[in-house]
Amino acid sequence: EPTVRTELMEQIPPIAIFLQESRPKFPTAFFEYLMPIVVRYLTDVNNQVRKAGQEALLILLEQDLVAQSDIENKVCPILLDLSAPDSDDEYKVEAVNIICKMASMLSRTTVEHMLLPRFCELCSDGKLFQVRKICAANFGDICNAVGQEATERLLIPKFFELCSDSVWGMRKACAECFMAVSYTTSPEVRRSQLSPLFISLISDTCRWVRQAAFQSLGPFISTFANPSSAGLYIREDGTLSIRPSAQDVNSNSCQPSNNITVMPSSANTA
Repeated sequence: EPTVRTELMEQIPPIAIFLQESRPKFPTAFFEYLMPIVVRYLTDVNNQVRKAGQEALLILLEQDLVAQSDIENKVCPILLDLSAPDSDDEYKVEAVNIICKMASMLSRTTVEHMLLPRFCELCSDGKLFQVRKICAANFGDICNAVGQEATERLLIPKFFELCSDSVWGMRKACAECFMAVSYTTSPEVRRSQLSPLFISLISDTCRWVRQAAFQSLGPFISTFANPSSAGLYIREDGTLSIRPSAQDVNSNSCQPSNNITVMPSSANTA
């Protein structure tokens, strides 16, 4: 029964945490018994079971309970198979979504070598606009996960494609994550490539795209500032914040911190 398998998936994370805390008594139980179930359910015929498996996997990754070897040898190969060009549409959409969500939880080497090539392919998927939309909405997070060199070499060309996509929702998603993409690049790339690209979005024929671009204008401009003098920095959650100067801290020592969030690094489109 799918409901039984779904319920089982929901119990996997707490069981895994218990086994981790009791590892001397159960040193290999999670890797031998539970992890294979999670991997198998990622390809279950029932979509509710798959969704529960995906959520369980993300929790396990967030809690750092999955071994690097299992990520590279079991999880990533399954996701690459599910997101292959000839894969079922529903499986492909789910796979690209989970790839984007787990990228920030994996090592940069794993993301760049195992997942980035497939992500770049999916950005150009001509069959499913839903796949391209997921890629566009999470583009800033992927840039942050792989760093400047891979972003400029592999991702910026794909970002240009998405910013000129025929579907306006793609262009809107790109406008919303523009600051996060810009922050990952060098000042020269921001000036010579991203600035003209942003102008094209702010002049887009669709008013929803223009509105999203105008909302991202301030955060995009802030990426040109010198952090040491402007006090702007990116927090761990990907938001742009302002760090008060030492003088402000001393004069307001009894006041709450005035760090403010300006805008999230990326946002899902409506």
